[in-house]
This record gives sequence, C-alpha cells and structure tokens, in this order.
Amino acid sequence: MAIRKIVKVGDDILTKKAKTVDKFDKKISVLIDDMFSTMYEAEGVGLAAPQVGMLKRIVVIDVGEGPVEMVNPVIVEQSGEQTCKEGCLSVPGLTGEVTRPEKVKVKAVNRKGQEVEYEAEGLFAVCICHELDHLDGILFKDKANKLYDEDDQEIVNGQDVM
Repeated sequence: MAIRKIVKVGDDILTKKAKTVDKFDKKISVLIDDMFSTMYEAEGVGLAAPQVGMLKRIVVIDVGEGPVEMVNPVIVEQSGEQTCKEGCLSVPGLTGEVTRPEKVKVKAVNRKGQEVEYEAEGLFAVCICHELDHLDGILFKDKANKLYDEDDQEIVNGQDVM
C-alpha cells in the first residue's frame, strides 16, 4: 500500500466529474488500498479518488467506526439538516461551516463489485456527502455558509478564496 500525493485546490482535476467504475480488477483494489493508506497518513477521515489524481467514482471513509469503501456511490435517501465545520485534505488551511443532511442512505459497490448499502448520520453522513461532492467536482468551500482561515478567523467574502 503506497502513499499517494494528495491533489490540492487549484488543480483542475478537483473540478471535474469522476467516471463510473465498470471494471473491478487488481488496479481498483490497489487504488482503494492506497487511498486508505494516504488518508490515514494525512490523518483524514475521508478521501475521494480525484483527490489522488484519479477521476474514478471511489471514496474511502473512516470516522472511527472502521474503514468503509464505496465504488460508484449514490445517495438514495436523505433527511434532516446539520451544520458542521468541515476541512479538506485538498484545501489545507481552510475550514468552513457547511449545511448537510443529518441522515443519508447510500448505495454503492465494493472493490469486488458486490452491492453495499450504508445508513449514516452525524459525522458519517457529513463525510459521505463531502466525499461524494468530490466525485462531482464540488469542494466544501463552494457550499460553505462561512469560511475560516488557519487561525480560525472568519474570512469575509469567502467565496472568492482559492
């Protein structure tokens, strides 16, 4: 399992829509393993394939309840609302308050192409929504109600940041 370079804001790949995975081979398995290693090394809780330079619809998540891999994920239900402060490994030095669903249900497949389904709430739901946004070329800063710099000072007119 290799540590891959995390793509930073400003790189065009973060603004592109990822492609559906239709071939489940050793390369996909290696990519998922590398994504987990990269996420853990960077002390993150989620990582999407575009963040390591791969335009594939794959995310990995671990919010402290064990590793979760999702290939071709789709949110099929959502309810409630929560506003949380988020950060992103691809947007260092910036956090933001983002409103997301309180609960989500997501369907996906694993690295073997087998169907999986997760019902999530709280941080897990936030992380799913955040990572799935990456698959559509959307960054948290573009959805934020407020943005903060690395000193936790609010940034005025924050949509112009990066």
